[in-house]
Order: sequence, then C-alpha cells, then structure tokens
Amino acid sequence: RGDLMESGGGSVEAGGSLRLSCAIARYNLLNFCLGWFRQAPGKEREGVASIDLFATTTYTDSVQGRFTISKDHAKSILYLQMSSLKPEDSGMYFCAADPTPGDCTRLSPSDDAYWGQGTQVSVSS
Repeated sequence: RGDLMESGGGSVEAGGSLRLSCAIARYNLLNFCLGWFRQAPGKEREGVASIDLFATTTYTDSVQGRFTISKDHAKSILYLQMSSLKPEDSGMYFCAADPTPGDCTRLSPSDDAYWGQGTQVSVSS
C-alpha cells in the first residue's frame, strides 16, 4: 500500500555489515508492533526481529547478538543494523507494521499487517 518502504540492502562478504531502513509514511504506524522479516528462495518467511510500542525488542535466535532493531520517531524510520553477516542471512528482507493487538514477541504478524516491498540482502562466503 506504499506505507512502508525498505532500503539499504546490497551484497556484502561474510562478516560484513549492512543497515536496513524502513521509511514509514504514516506516523501512527510507529506505535504498532514493527518487525523485520526475511525470505530466502525456496524457504518460508522468517521473523527476524520486532520492536513494540515500548521499544521492547525480540530477535530470532540465529541473529541474536548480531542484529539490532530500532526506530526513530522523529524521522519515522525503522532500522535493522546487521553485523557479522553470514551467507545464511541472505534473502529478501521486509518490514511490517501490525495494528492488531497481540504479542509482538511472537514475530508472527496478523493478516492485517502492513508490508513493504522488500530489499535484497546477499552475503557471500
């Protein structure tokens, strides 16, 4: 719907870093459960990280300690700082905003979630 737009993807070598950004067009979406998700070819979409209204963050085990999710209300942007990247981190990364009240830590957005178009991340070994 154009409310979310990702950027910052690219190709890096293993061990490198990238910072993904998600521009959020409607300010009220910043108060929803926000998250980053990724999908590799032939695999199901996977929840990577989430941040709720109170800035409580959750990470999937495989990125814990390497990725950091944050949001900037002044700029209306959601970030995902990715460090120590591995080839298995490759995929299309999507940001989402979920207006349905629920447990943001589950990394499982509802059918009413808003989604961006995605940005590609490729990590070579």
